[in-house]
Amino acid sequence: MSPDVTAPLAPPGIAPDASPGVAHALARARLDALWARGTRFLGCEFGIMGGAMTWVSERHLVAAISNAGGFGVIACGAMSPDQLAAEIAATQALTSRPFGVNLITMHPELEALIQVCLAARVTHIVLAGGVPHVRTASMVKEGGAKLICFAPALVFARRLVKAGADALVIEGSEAGGHIGPVSLTVLAQEILPHIREIPVFVAGGLGRGEAILAFLEMGASGAQLGTRFAASSESIAHPRFKEAFVRASARDAVPSIQLDDRFPVIPVRGLANAGTHHFLEHQRETLARFQAGALTRQEAQLAIEHFWAGALKRAVLEGDVEQGSVMAGQSVGMVTAVQPTAAIIAELVAQAASALAARSLLPV
Repeated sequence: MSPDVTAPLAPPGIAPDASPGVAHALARARLDALWARGTRFLGCEFGIMGGAMTWVSERHLVAAISNAGGFGVIACGAMSPDQLAAEIAATQALTSRPFGVNLITMHPELEALIQVCLAARVTHIVLAGGVPHVRTASMVKEGGAKLICFAPALVFARRLVKAGADALVIEGSEAGGHIGPVSLTVLAQEILPHIREIPVFVAGGLGRGEAILAFLEMGASGAQLGTRFAASSESIAHPRFKEAFVRASARDAVPSIQLDDRFPVIPVRGLANAGTHHFLEHQRETLARFQAGALTRQEAQLAIEHFWAGALKRAVLEGDVEQGSVMAGQSVGMVTAVQPTAAIIAELVAQAASALAARSLLPV
């Protein structure tokens, strides 16, 4: 059986009497062994993926992550095939290293977007927003790209493995943007011990290397981070957007609230601001108009859904952090400064390696 379909072997331990210098060198070697399956799969130096953030994960940030030894991922979002082709070409002009493209399964031109990725020889395609159709998965794999999918529960993880996914991402509710109901801590316990056939990357609330290390030791092949990179020097996000991240604490990143079960709201985690409060008022007013007969149920649902239309773009590109949607994960509390992407990755790696090295230096 090939190494790619077996659980990673435990790397050798660190001698208890090792000197600090030797301990740190051995710790780096052990860290490299822990995420070796992930780095082989991605084709990068460190098992650190960039989360796909609409309006943020574009050519500059994606190239910066890949150039720093991680794995950048373009967020296609609502791009047209021509727009995506241009973004891929621009990214390739900034880096010769591998990067991926995140596509939304509900995009009306999904197949055309896949063809754009394949024509540009993108090595990895991430399908998000739902379980992809078998035909879609086959198109990716037959075109020569690796397929990465999101698994919100063990039952879906097993289904995706059977459907041909080459790797999975399990993302906890601590993440920014659209979120599921389960924390990464629980998802990791549910999924990591049972999915060994393919690499599994963890995501959601990750802001330090020690946390990444803990999940690697549970069986993860790497980690995906978004919030810390959104506030990096290379991110094109508006300075006010980044400043909001630096000022925020973990408790400021809250999910959107649904007031009535008849009108579902897809939960989105972002920084609480004036727009958050206005959304609650908007829901109350819309519900009152529906109950008074001024709106049909469909009209009321559309009115609620359209409240945030364009709000993310306003926050990211225009710096409207009061009325815009400032999507951020709970790890925002660990964003203490705007840093270069390479410095963020180096810091994460150093934290993980130091945690490993410290174990050998502690008295027994």
